[in-house]
Amino acid sequence: MPVFITSPRYLNWLIVFGCIFMMAIALIVFERMMRLVPCPMCIFQRFSVIAVGVIAFIAALHNPGITGTKIYGGLTVIAAMAGGAVSGRHIWLQSLPEDEVPACGPGLDYLMDIFPLSDVIRMVLQGDGSCAEVVWSFMGLSLPGWTLVGFIALAVLGCFQVLRRA
Repeated sequence: MPVFITSPRYLNWLIVFGCIFMMAIALIVFERMMRLVPCPMCIFQRFSVIAVGVIAFIAALHNPGITGTKIYGGLTVIAAMAGGAVSGRHIWLQSLPEDEVPACGPGLDYLMDIFPLSDVIRMVLQGDGSCAEVVWSFMGLSLPGWTLVGFIALAVLGCFQVLRRA
């Protein structure tokens, strides 16, 4: 069996490098090279990727026993599922007919300055017209679609940690 599956530490490093890869693609390819500006939902998805990476990084450094491995794995799955939920909502917004797309709202910076965090989260998750626009796709999947694929992969790796026997 491959080493990264048999060792919790190696699997956590694999998750960390997966998150670094996802963030590098977002920041270098899409923002720098393609000059795409992330919408508020994209930013929330990035926070989830970073959260998964931080959890796995701490787990890799800590290298806990079986109980700790399961706890870190569970936290990884929860963070990946949260990001996947935002990605799913984003995909749903992109699939709406044009007449049902919510109107564009203010930017995330403005929302953070004016409203309490709970209201900002609620407004961002409702989405707006900027989130419904498909600006890039590959093999029929938009950016949030590919991000959802990444979250599924991260959640599966986290599940390996949770279901690990010893």
